[in-house]
Amino acid sequence: MNFSLFVARRLFRNSGGRKSVSRPAIMIAMWGVAIGLAVMIVSVCVVMGFKSEISSKAVGIGSHIQIMNYDALVSNAPEPIAVPPAFVQKIENVDGVRHVQRFCNKEGILKTDDAFKGILLHGVGPEFDPSFLKENLVDGEIPLFSDTVSTNRIVISQQMADELHLQVGMKVFAYFFEQAVRTRRFTVAGIYRTNMSDFDKTLVFTDLYTCNRLNGWETDQYGGVEITVKDFSQTDLVAGQLVKMVNRQTDAYGATYVTMTIQELYPQIFAWLSLLDVNVWVILALMVAVAGFTMISGLLIIILERTNFIGIMKALGATNSGIRHIFLCFSVFVIGKGLFWGNIIGIGLVALQYYFGVFHLDAATYYVDVVPVLFNGWYILAINIATMLICILVLVLPSYLISRIHPAKSIRFE
Repeated sequence: MNFSLFVARRLFRNSGGRKSVSRPAIMIAMWGVAIGLAVMIVSVCVVMGFKSEISSKAVGIGSHIQIMNYDALVSNAPEPIAVPPAFVQKIENVDGVRHVQRFCNKEGILKTDDAFKGILLHGVGPEFDPSFLKENLVDGEIPLFSDTVSTNRIVISQQMADELHLQVGMKVFAYFFEQAVRTRRFTVAGIYRTNMSDFDKTLVFTDLYTCNRLNGWETDQYGGVEITVKDFSQTDLVAGQLVKMVNRQTDAYGATYVTMTIQELYPQIFAWLSLLDVNVWVILALMVAVAGFTMISGLLIIILERTNFIGIMKALGATNSGIRHIFLCFSVFVIGKGLFWGNIIGIGLVALQYYFGVFHLDAATYYVDVVPVLFNGWYILAINIATMLICILVLVLPSYLISRIHPAKSIRFE
């Protein structure tokens, strides 16, 4: 094996000469591997970035898990559940739970002098985690939300502000309909933008107290609780524990608890993200196939150019297996050089996008205005190893062409 590596290294060093017939083939094979690897790296990093960015936005708005009234799922209308402090404490003690907060929803209309818009008023209390809203805040501030008094302050989306011509500090009337019309006058405290159009077009944040009063619920009744877990990958595990703990149980008012994960609440978003995985596998398969075929063609050209060399090696006593090892080692050097440049190109493009955001998207369609990327060293390493192994495996069969070369005829071959 050491002899095969020695000869292959000498051949590789001498294969770049200008008179070499195989030089263009080697270059094409090397760059085929390089471009294929670069495309694979970029594809994987972009898809991981998309999944991470969209998932984090969905979780930021709806949390990882929600416990709500079973009737609310059936009727698609706000129905309360009792959330006493002991119930919240019980959930917080579940292994894997990071944060618990109450919420309440109420549908209504925001109206200005020249426009109006349907909204979903989302009431939150003092335990509300404002970190996601702060990250996406474009103007104003996040008020301190209360569950005991109304501040009449709201946080609306940039989309709403543009459609209703509202700015921070302006006042706007909201109308809510039950048996009679109920009116509230709110002050715009902040404006956010998540680029998640399904949420931005309707979601308005306000006090939990205000939302509960508009629904006419008891002081310990809320729309439900939002639960954030410590590790997103453990969402189903934590949800399973909560299902065993609260599902099918009833509160003091006869309402039945039900547990829903973020994937169950917004299946259309996560179904779209799962389709991206299929696209990546198709791209990976195509790029590996391209790299493999270019390496096969390159190896065959190299073998044909070195027919005289192969005949001399056989005349000196080299076996077919030994000569095949030489050319396979030679191919490993070509593949390795292609992987080197492929990593530089692929990782360079990912870094360029990560730090400078060169490539932009239509936020209304893709939920983000810049192509998101996420670098994972283990995935990159796995792609490199898989590409190397697959390329070597597809070269094994073409390398048997060496056994058909006859020493006497090949030595005279020019």
